[in-house]
Amino acid sequence: MPFRHAYAQTLKRPAHVSHRGGAKLEPENTLAAFRRAVSEFRTDVLELDVHRTRDGVIVVHHDDTVDRCTDGTGPIAGFTFAELQQLDAGFRFTPDGVGFPRRGQGVRIPSLDEVLDACPSVRINLEVKPDAPGLEAQLAQQVRRRGEVPRFCLGSESDVVAARLVEALPEACHFFPRDALTAFVLGALQGDETPPDARFHVADMPASYEGMPLITPELVRIAKLHGIAVLVWTIDDEAEMRALLEAGVDGVMTDRPDVLRAVLG
Repeated sequence: MPFRHAYAQTLKRPAHVSHRGGAKLEPENTLAAFRRAVSEFRTDVLELDVHRTRDGVIVVHHDDTVDRCTDGTGPIAGFTFAELQQLDAGFRFTPDGVGFPRRGQGVRIPSLDEVLDACPSVRINLEVKPDAPGLEAQLAQQVRRRGEVPRFCLGSESDVVAARLVEALPEACHFFPRDALTAFVLGALQGDETPPDARFHVADMPASYEGMPLITPELVRIAKLHGIAVLVWTIDDEAEMRALLEAGVDGVMTDRPDVLRAVLG
């Protein structure tokens, strides 16, 4: 069966997906990471996460707070965008657990617009992190204004947020949220060919759960039967990458885009 959505139909396969831009090579979710992933490792998709600032700017960041990645403290939603720009987003990045090579290098938390402007041709896998009603409509308006809906596959771990995203941007590609993904995967592992939730087109999923392999021949077969693309996360080991690609996944998300590029050639 053809893929459910044009995004998946036209995606290079197997897809090279840089998770947060390549979080083990550069400070995650920053322009430094995204630019390097595109220019050096020729990534097909940038995976990223978004929040909204106190003054309503959609920014690219994973956590609810700035504590883990910057020299600041506090929730993203408590800062204005200008205030976020004063923080050092490379402050805590350490590739070896010893040195901090990006401190004081001008690495900042970027807005979504800045990322899209800096990487104009690459696909985007975007996760909305907070449950903040109104954010979905704002994101939809921003993506449509830019004329870039075809670049995006978007969603949320939350089924509630994912439903609002589908309502706000029904023409876009959407990945399965947690509960819908769980229902699809459990059914597929048991050979259930019942069509899964038609609102969603891509399964962004782990390779295993609590030691149980999830990427099986049956899972891949059922996904293909229903036109669902399978992108597996977050894989940094070369041998595991090769095994998953051999199993038939449509793409791999990694914090080591250098390793994945070497595997893919």
